Amino acid sequence: MPRTRVPVPDVAEVAPGLWSNAIRAGDMLFISGQVARPFEGGTGVVGKDEYEQTKQIFSRIDRIIKAAGGTMDNLVKMTIYVVDIKKNTEVWRARREFFTGEFPASTLVEVRSLATPEVLVEIETVAYFG
Repeated sequence: MPRTRVPVPDVAEVAPGLWSNAIRAGDMLFISGQVARPFEGGTGVVGKDEYEQTKQIFSRIDRIIKAAGGTMDNLVKMTIYVVDIKKNTEVWRARREFFTGEFPASTLVEVRSLATPEVLVEIETVAYFG
């Protein structure tokens, strides 16, 4: 099955050779772990807490999945990494603003740290377009 990088004009991507924001393989879309970086790129983080960062992350995921021709309803699996498991309710609060009906299957994992100290949440997702 061929796999194709999905270009997303309004979400910056790292330099080639590191990773892709999203890869489509047949009816599946694999979205790399997203953190609350600005849409235009850079090293800063949008949001000072888990709630604000999660909203930015889901906005990034929404733009990526739309570039692939889908909606958030196409998401079937997500893995959420947090540096403080006690703040999971803030992640769920933001998540409810982006999903209706059946939520994707989810895993929540507490980690010691993420990309940089100000990054509090990272979310990777899988979508199905069948």
